[in-house]
Amino acid sequence: MKKYIFIITISVLFFSCDKKSKVEKAVEEIPVEMKLHRFEQAFFDTKPSDLQTVKNNFPDFFQEGTPDQVWLDKMQHPQWRELYVEVENKYKNFNSKQDEIEELFKHIKYYFPTIKTPDIYTVIGEMDYNNKVIYANDKLLISLELFLGAKHRFYADFPEYIANNFEERQMLPEVASSFSLGVVPQAEDKTLLSEMIYYGKQLYIKDVLLADKYTDAEKIGYSPEQITWSKENEAFIWTYFIEKQYLYSSNSRLPAQFIYMAPFSKFYLEIDNESPGRIGQYIGWQIVRSFMENNPKVTVQQLIKMDAKTIFEQSKYKPKKNE
Repeated sequence: MKKYIFIITISVLFFSCDKKSKVEKAVEEIPVEMKLHRFEQAFFDTKPSDLQTVKNNFPDFFQEGTPDQVWLDKMQHPQWRELYVEVENKYKNFNSKQDEIEELFKHIKYYFPTIKTPDIYTVIGEMDYNNKVIYANDKLLISLELFLGAKHRFYADFPEYIANNFEERQMLPEVASSFSLGVVPQAEDKTLLSEMIYYGKQLYIKDVLLADKYTDAEKIGYSPEQITWSKENEAFIWTYFIEKQYLYSSNSRLPAQFIYMAPFSKFYLEIDNESPGRIGQYIGWQIVRSFMENNPKVTVQQLIKMDAKTIFEQSKYKPKKNE
């Protein structure tokens, strides 16, 4: 009997690896070539007398009606110059990151063949951490000032739970996040379950786009300790949501407690200080993963259109208690 089980296990693993290799082989054959535009270099390396040339080359980056003196002052402002120097020190050569982004878009084209491949635009912005990467049809904008490393002196005033994701390794997960925002429809209702699965779909898209090159912690933006805590306490969290009857609740306080960016999730228990923020997103991710494992014929494009209740009911999600 044990020998029979062993053979079945090996067969399943072989099939999974073979299927994965077929996907990756198909991805490799997809032609993707993305043009790279270094706006920050064009802007800060340009002589003031040549500003009009930059405006002609990057018309979408200059707000109509803004006097040229505003841009000239920015070009020469000491703090902007200092920021540019730091970005150049780290990203003067962007070739390797461009290769990684093109590889990511090969995966995107595999799962979403009609998606338009954008040009890459690197920029230096106002440190808007809610928009580190913006994917908008024909443009992929990457704010390089937000990927200098969590301990960089420029981030001294940011809360630790935000600054921790200002790492170079977070650039590709942020690209995947920005893409997923455009393809995953907003939840039709505002129940906690719908919110969890809405973000769970986005995180599952990272699973298929980033494959095994990134850890779960990197995909969701947790530290290794936070992802370990989440896995170890998954059954408790789920039981807590069930007992509190939160799943189908539309209480407007719940997203702030368990979904949105925060230093920790708010159970109002002693575990709060140990928990990472956005734990509801993590649970939604596990529900979506369970659904896809138990419904292997469902495609990613079908998944993102399905309602939360159907996904949950067909997921057979039941986290195991930590022994």
